[in-house]
Amino acid sequence: MSPHRFSLRHLRVPRTAETLLRFALIGLLAAAIFGPLLNMLVWTVAEAWYFPAKLPQRWGFAFWTRVFRPEAGAMKALSTSMVIACMTVALSLILAIPAGYALSKRSLPMRSLFLLFFLLPQAFPTVAVHMNIARIFYGLGLTGTIWGVMLVHAIQGLVFAVWIASASFAAIGDEQVEAARNLGASPLRAFMTISLPLAAPGLMASAIFVFLISLDEFSGTFFVGVPDVRTLPLTMLNAALEGNYQIASITALLLLVPSILFMLFVERFLKADVLASVGK
Repeated sequence: MSPHRFSLRHLRVPRTAETLLRFALIGLLAAAIFGPLLNMLVWTVAEAWYFPAKLPQRWGFAFWTRVFRPEAGAMKALSTSMVIACMTVALSLILAIPAGYALSKRSLPMRSLFLLFFLLPQAFPTVAVHMNIARIFYGLGLTGTIWGVMLVHAIQGLVFAVWIASASFAAIGDEQVEAARNLGASPLRAFMTISLPLAAPGLMASAIFVFLISLDEFSGTFFVGVPDVRTLPLTMLNAALEGNYQIASITALLLLVPSILFMLFVERFLKADVLASVGK
């Protein structure tokens, strides 16, 4: 009897410890993810919050009205950010679709070298890259223009656009394309009617990635666009540097909304076989 009881107790203790460890890890992960978000949400409704108080001394929405006033310029900055992001997506897809289709062919000479080439801008500090780009754009008359800011954002977004587009086209089987060619379709027609529609979910996901990268980009906008081009990330940073954490938190919350929509969108359209093909 006693050995049987010992074995049950022996099995029950590790399971309890495993359950406690699992909940502890989930709790730590939730605190790391949602803790800063919760603090940001508190700042959006804090009219007065001074150290060492744990919670705001006065609550309210006074800073919300300040943000949405026309003279504050926050909504204009948001619309500018959205326009630049849409332009960046359009340019990135125009370049990424043919590049991704070509790079999806594993018989392409130096294919890995070309894929690595698109990663080079990410290998250097973005501030140093954007400072040198601003110097070049100044000579071309692109500083202080939306077109110049859009080109800087496209340099960042093109990395993800090309890699995801390449993975999307690589995930497509050759059988359907070959069948269309055997029925008399030209290479362009087979691409437009077979390859492009099948790769559309991955291309849509890459468009969302590029959109969010452009929407949140700060340093490129600062070096190339200031003072004529003002986006919402610049507004948020200026408020934070001035110590106005309420305004900074509200603008950050405005930028968070597209991120949430992005996660829902990508979960629906980005397939596992596309992700598995990235970099192959």
